[in-house]
Formats: sequence, C-alpha cells, structure tokens
Amino acid sequence: MKKVLLVLSFGFSFLMFGQIVTLSKVVQTHTNTDKVLYKINPDSTAGIYLGEVEVQGFSDDDAKVFGLIYKKAKEIGANAFSWQPFLQIDETAAAFDPLHYKLNLYYVKSDQFPEENNRVYFISSPYKKQTIAFDKKEIVFNPRTFTFVQLEPGEIYTISTRKLLGSSIKLSAQENQPMQFFQFSGFSVNANQGAGLNLKSGDIMKLEKSYGQFLTTIYQYFKK
Repeated sequence: MKKVLLVLSFGFSFLMFGQIVTLSKVVQTHTNTDKVLYKINPDSTAGIYLGEVEVQGFSDDDAKVFGLIYKKAKEIGANAFSWQPFLQIDETAAAFDPLHYKLNLYYVKSDQFPEENNRVYFISSPYKKQTIAFDKKEIVFNPRTFTFVQLEPGEIYTISTRKLLGSSIKLSAQENQPMQFFQFSGFSVNANQGAGLNLKSGDIMKLEKSYGQFLTTIYQYFKK
C-alpha cells in the first residue's frame, strides 16, 4: 500500500510541475567557481561556447525552473546564457515559445560582461494583471511581461503597487550603479540554492541579477 501511495504521489508531483530540463549538448567544459549565470548577446560579447540546455513543457514555478537550468549550466562551468531561437521553414527565427526553448551556455570572463548602469527592469507577476503607478502614470502589467526604465541623473522615480498595505520604492541614478531587477508580486518566490534569490519580500521584490535576466528572457517585453 505504501508503494502504491508513493507512486501516485510521485506521478501527481510530476504532472503538477510538467517541465523537463536537460543538458542537450556539451561541446566542452570550463573549470571555474563563478556563481552567476548572466544573459549575453553572443554577437557582441566574447564568450566560449560550452553547450546548450533544453526546456520542454510549461511550469509557472519560474524559480524552480531557473534552479534546474542553473544546476545544468554549472555542471559544465557555464556562467552565461543566450536564447537560441528555433528556425521556421523559411529560415526566419520563430517567436519565443514557453512550452519549448533552448538556451546556449557559455563561459565569459568577468570583465567582458556588458554593463547597463542605471537601468532598472520591472517584471510582472506570472499569475495576475496588475496596475502599477510610475510617479503619476499608471502602467498595466499583464502576467509574464516586463519593461525597463533608464534612470536619468537628478530625477527621483517613485514606483508603487497602489494597494492598501502595498509597497513603494524610490529610485535615482547613481554613478556606476549596476542594473537592477524588481518583480511585482503578492507572494514570496522560494529561493534556490545559489540562484534565484529574493533580496526583499513583499509586493515589490528585488531579484538577484541572474534570475532577473532569466525572467526577462522567458517573459514578454512591452514598451511602457
């Protein structure tokens, strides 16, 4: 009886998650202790190509998915990734498909990563539409979307979830301030070991850069 319950429990868990992450190609490996997994444009950033990871099926547990991708990447020493579009019949790149996609994996020297100082990315909840106040302007975020703001010197930006007991933050440009990632959410995302760490809880969460860049890869950009 215990064995039957165990099998049923495992099957239910698999169906709930419904996503398979595999290291589908390994060209070479690289020894390093880097904890990051940053997004790059391989056309403009010099890197050593190591292989690819393939994701099949859909899950809305983005932190868990990223944790699995991160683990596979670290098996071959990767510290960077890029989305690899599938080609259509006419050889043009197909749009991103959250049900099936591939990420190329690379090793990039730390001083070769591009900088986007004073750029702030804002990422929606995966579950619900939200109206967010940017100063006096209201912006509607559909689920699984994102946008960004380039902070200008001398300006102060106020972002608010507009809800009772909600959150608000103030941002301003600083010299050599690295890019930042915030996600709007009414719940906490579970942290993965070494990846996807939440640095703030509440309606506006500050995300670790690797996880933030992953979300801006699998979510849809919109111009606010």
